[in-house]
Amino acid sequence: MTMQPTGQRERDASTEQLKDDLRHLSQTVEELVKATADDSRGHITQARERAQQRLTETRAKLEARGEKVYDNARDQIDHCDRYVRDNPWTSIGIGTALGVVVGMLIGRR
Repeated sequence: MTMQPTGQRERDASTEQLKDDLRHLSQTVEELVKATADDSRGHITQARERAQQRLTETRAKLEARGEKVYDNARDQIDHCDRYVRDNPWTSIGIGTALGVVVGMLIGRR
């Protein structure tokens, strides 16, 4: 059994939640389409309200997720920048080693 890092579990859970939200939104839009074909004004109004509510909720969740991803990326970039500034020779060695490995992989073709 492999243990996933906490961040990975959170991303997986967040991805699953997003998939569920999009599935619910899709179902609501399908209901709206079916209700519109029925031409029953009461059904159309209710379906539109549900679709609008789910669309608003999904947009809010997507925006929050996007902000969280941006903040996480910014934190990782800052951490990397601090590491390179604190350990310049180690960073040069890592960069050189990666360059050699990539060069060898490209050279194999």
